[in-house]
Amino acid sequence: MNRDNQRSTKNFKWKRAYSIVAGIALLLIVFRLLLPTMVLRYANNTLANLDGYYGQVADIDIALYRGAYQLNQFYLNKVDSASGDQAQFFRVNRADLSIEWRSLFRGALVGELVFESPELIFTKDKAELDAVARDTNDFRQLLRDFMPLRVNRFEVRNGSIRYIDSNTSPIVDIALEKAHIVAENLKNTARKGEKLPSNLQAEAQAYGGTLTLYMELDALARRPTFDLTAEIEGANLPELNDFFIAYGKFDVSQGTFGLYSEFAADGGRYKGYVKPIIKGLEVMGTEDRKDGFFQRAKEAVVEAVTQLLENPKAEQVATRVPIEGSFGETNVLVWEAVWQLIKNAFIEALMPSVDHQINIDSPKEVTGRQGIFKPD
Repeated sequence: MNRDNQRSTKNFKWKRAYSIVAGIALLLIVFRLLLPTMVLRYANNTLANLDGYYGQVADIDIALYRGAYQLNQFYLNKVDSASGDQAQFFRVNRADLSIEWRSLFRGALVGELVFESPELIFTKDKAELDAVARDTNDFRQLLRDFMPLRVNRFEVRNGSIRYIDSNTSPIVDIALEKAHIVAENLKNTARKGEKLPSNLQAEAQAYGGTLTLYMELDALARRPTFDLTAEIEGANLPELNDFFIAYGKFDVSQGTFGLYSEFAADGGRYKGYVKPIIKGLEVMGTEDRKDGFFQRAKEAVVEAVTQLLENPKAEQVATRVPIEGSFGETNVLVWEAVWQLIKNAFIEALMPSVDHQINIDSPKEVTGRQGIFKPD
């Protein structure tokens, strides 16, 4: 009898243990099934009550096995505080937020963020530098809210950046498209001890041309610390005629545009330059024969000035604009830019490439030269 009682007690304990395990497993399954809905509700409530913005997420997928979740069809609009009108600001087909396993193996618990087909939109009257900086900070804070881990790696696939001015005729809508951006080691889990341990690489399509950018930086520095090189090559100017007509009241019949730039910043100071180069520019074309007299006269003046400043051998109009100063005070060396324009036209053509004259030590040379123009 005692043996039977012991067997019954033992069976009861096993059944109770199985029941507890099964109950816990069932609760975990139910929780897993409900988790995306719970997170989606939290996300949309948060996005609907942002100060100055309104956003929504269509769906959220969670992959616990790799420590990740995805926001699908996510958009964020800017809201005008006075009228309540919304303007498109950011949208993305899918945002993947996950643990970066490479850094985890180094003992650092950090995150990785990947955007699939995102679009960032700046609109007229909302694209001033102060507004852009404010939007960027707000957006970074939003990402921190949605990403509990510090982002160490960031990638954009097939992205675009647009500028829209709907108050002009024609409407200005220009964009960099098919952008691929990769930023790594933002939290310095590797290459410790280096002055610029992080890096960012970017490529994009620009009206038949290409944009390439490379930057080394210290993403953890209190003040901007970076060394940047950027190039735009082969952009087709006639594809930008809406921009020229809207702001310059003329169009062009042919020509290509390139831009070459280097900048470095350290210790609250920066130094660099931009070098725009226009090749084979023609303003007057057969399509302009139907224009009115004053329009044709204006375009004739533009073309005459262009021809005057064009280097005859290289067939290019170019200048080099040095820019330096401290953050909060931009110094554009105007007379140096004018001299470079004249030099390109009459003495020696500027090379369509970066000059490799700027590095992380260059900001130390900024002394606040006299006779420079300081824009607001």
